[in-house]
Amino acid sequence: MQDLRGFSMLLKNAKNSLNKISKVLEKTHDDREILIKNTRQIINLCSESIIECHRNNITDAKKKSQAAGKLLEKYRRETDASLHRYLITPEQEYVEAVSLLAIIEGRQVPTAEALKVKEESYVLGLLDCIGEMRRNIYDKIRAGDVDDAKKIFEVMEDLYLTLYPFAYYDKIVKEARKKLDVDRILVEETRIAITEEIRRSELIRSIKSRK
Repeated sequence: MQDLRGFSMLLKNAKNSLNKISKVLEKTHDDREILIKNTRQIINLCSESIIECHRNNITDAKKKSQAAGKLLEKYRRETDASLHRYLITPEQEYVEAVSLLAIIEGRQVPTAEALKVKEESYVLGLLDCIGEMRRNIYDKIRAGDVDDAKKIFEVMEDLYLTLYPFAYYDKIVKEARKKLDVDRILVEETRIAITEEIRRSELIRSIKSRK
């Protein structure tokens, strides 16, 4: 029969190791909660910037996005590398807000390097930006500014086609395929809306010319 004396001590080293790991994980958990709580302000600022864009308050939109960028840079410096993945959501929101503002102003959309964001954050942010572009296009159609709506739509469609190949990396860039499926529908619906508005405008002009 096997001697079981001393078997109770076989886990001594493992328990010591697990105790150390528990303390490390507890600190990581606390740091994560603090980071998530603090970065909510970044997300709120980006949302407010997008709202100001749709209101055509470009100056306020810039102030909001710039404030979000400064906070993001602050938390990026102060955050341990192991927690950087929790910055993806605020980075994503930042990319969306800054990109929408640039497109509305007719400027180049900043690169991922210029914004100092992760590749995943950049792709997801641009995917979300397509939805906000659709909203801006509809606002312009309602305001009777069809020409500007067409210009924004051209950018919207081009962005979608440029992002489409990233569906292949769905396992790496989470939700990329799902967002692309949604964006495809948005692009088609927006195309229909613009086409109908152009036909309506042409019909009205034709009727007026006959009078």
